[in-house]
Amino acid sequence: MRITAVTCVKNEGPFLLEWIAYNRLIGVGAHLFYSNDCTDGTDMLLDALAARGLVHHLPNPAEGRNYQMEALKHAQHHPSVRSADWVWVADVDEFLNIHVGDHSIAALVAACNNPAAISVTFQFFANDGVERFEDRPVIAQFSRSHTPDLWCGESAIEVKTLVHRDFPLQYFGAHRPFFRKSLPPHRQPRWCDGAGRPVPGKFLVAANPRRIRKFPAAGARRFATLNHYALRSLESYLVKNDRGDVNRDNRAFDDTYWRERNDPAFEDRTIQRHLPALEAALAELKADPEIGRLHAHCVAQHRAKIAQLLAQPPYQAMRDQLRAAPTLPPQEEALLQRLGLG
Repeated sequence: MRITAVTCVKNEGPFLLEWIAYNRLIGVGAHLFYSNDCTDGTDMLLDALAARGLVHHLPNPAEGRNYQMEALKHAQHHPSVRSADWVWVADVDEFLNIHVGDHSIAALVAACNNPAAISVTFQFFANDGVERFEDRPVIAQFSRSHTPDLWCGESAIEVKTLVHRDFPLQYFGAHRPFFRKSLPPHRQPRWCDGAGRPVPGKFLVAANPRRIRKFPAAGARRFATLNHYALRSLESYLVKNDRGDVNRDNRAFDDTYWRERNDPAFEDRTIQRHLPALEAALAELKADPEIGRLHAHCVAQHRAKIAQLLAQPPYQAMRDQLRAAPTLPPQEEALLQRLGLG
């Protein structure tokens, strides 16, 4: 089974090797990276990995600001995608956590009875008070999340999708593939959730804008979960905000994104079953002198950026605001207030 992962990156250098090594453990054989405007050595590390045949690395082809969609459009024609049995479109902070068989993508496909697409529900892992960036596996550092079937007061939660080569693809989306609206019902793909159940009809045909990339999460994680480490450490989150080119001097910082993803109500360590194999795979990658040196360079640049940001009053204020922010998502806080329980 040939599986290709496709992703876009900007200044993700310290986290690349973990994501690649983890994906290889669960069966991903090829990685297609699109990078843009990197200043931390991400592109240099990817070039070195590409020279060894471990990844494919291209500059993002976008001419405007729609980096991800332009890259996905280009990816449809890349040999690593065209030759794949399955394509996995995801970000470097997203880890496919498979609960069946040998915990591989092949085991997930078999459990779902070989559909044309599998949409796996997000579980957002909280920062949970981790302030300092550490150069060790993210999946070892963060183990608490929101209650899995409820996020920000919503029962429908976003997904990412594994796509089989037989899917009647019109184009890849960041969360799910799309087929032509004119496709007759008997030609529509067999598409399931992370429990092997058919996805809801409105999601399947993208009939409702509110359901284009999410559906009710209850029972959807029986075979797999998508662990999303969107926050990581507080220090790394500051760098993530800087990467987004946000002007802190001219407007107030909005902590909504952080609060929505920093709910530590539930503990889930299931993905840590992979830690021994992951740490061995990382050690093997870093044993290559150039790969080890370039990874260390990315880590040093990340730490230097943290120090640079924390020397600025706006980022000091952001750090303090995030430290003090309630862990209850704002939507749930508002609901409790409406019910007179807040």
